[in-house]
Amino acid sequence: MKKIVTFGEIMMRLNPEAYTRFVQADCFEASYAGGEANVAVSLANYGMDAAFVTKVPAHEIGQSAVNALRRYGVDTSKIVRGGDRLGIYFVEKGASQRASKVIYDRAYSAISQAVCSDFDWDAIFDGVDWFHWTGITPALGGNLPDICLDACKAAKARGVKISCDLNYRKKLWSTKKANAVMSDLIRYVDVCIANEEDAKDVFGIEAEGTDINAGKLNHEGYISVAKQICDKFGCEKVAITLRGSISANDNDWAAMLYTDGKAYFSPTYRIHIVDRVGGGDSFGGGLIYSLLSEKEPQDAINFAVAASCLKHTIEQDFNLVSVSEVEALAAGNASGRVQR
Repeated sequence: MKKIVTFGEIMMRLNPEAYTRFVQADCFEASYAGGEANVAVSLANYGMDAAFVTKVPAHEIGQSAVNALRRYGVDTSKIVRGGDRLGIYFVEKGASQRASKVIYDRAYSAISQAVCSDFDWDAIFDGVDWFHWTGITPALGGNLPDICLDACKAAKARGVKISCDLNYRKKLWSTKKANAVMSDLIRYVDVCIANEEDAKDVFGIEAEGTDINAGKLNHEGYISVAKQICDKFGCEKVAITLRGSISANDNDWAAMLYTDGKAYFSPTYRIHIVDRVGGGDSFGGGLIYSLLSEKEPQDAINFAVAASCLKHTIEQDFNLVSVSEVEALAAGNASGRVQR
């Protein structure tokens, strides 16, 4: 069984019921999630040995976050305890032409106060095949850029494959700071994952002839972006998700995998969204599973996009689907008929 380690922050997610706005809400639904934690849950659901590494407070709320991961089979044995608080984020689901909103309350969270000595990366990576992190983690500041660098160096020294989802968040850091930090870290990455905006915001690399707000996507432009990332930073593969936004409820969803100088495009799905948050992470989980399963490039990108398509139909962040469900959709079974 392939073994994967993901590293980042897990938070409490609070959202009003259904499509209620923040100012209308009398109560909030609580769940737990975070970019790398979401990926770990996906991989555990696919039958892989997935471990999540973070730092959480040594109190009941921190334990509740750990329990949420254990529920789905994620290895939490390397999680560090300490600090005073678990980060929180609030989600208001959009509808029609009203966009979704996310508000962070994560300053001074346990992971943001971590120090390099908290993590014994040589021990963490013992017997590991793959390491995944996202650009959100160093964006939290403090010692996290250095901790991520330590992790990447240790993984690379052991021959562990490294993937990173750029995941630029303007509420966490500036494009200038992101460029300075990520330009160093990305040189250790084998598989770079990005969306329509990340490459531009973080590295200033832009797809020509594309208007993400109008849903206009230019395939040749994305091939150019992927090639530039590979050439500049030495990545083996670049995956770019292609979202055509029709409204908050309805999107076109596809992706491209660039490897060995060739681009592979998935089919495009027209998705009606139940919950968008975690969609990119479900893509990352599907891609890692596909690559570790040694799928051919076209099959790998098809699986990753189908996995993410299904995630958009599931409440909260975790993608709770099986390999067989994803493979059925990737094979063309998109009718949504009742399974009896």
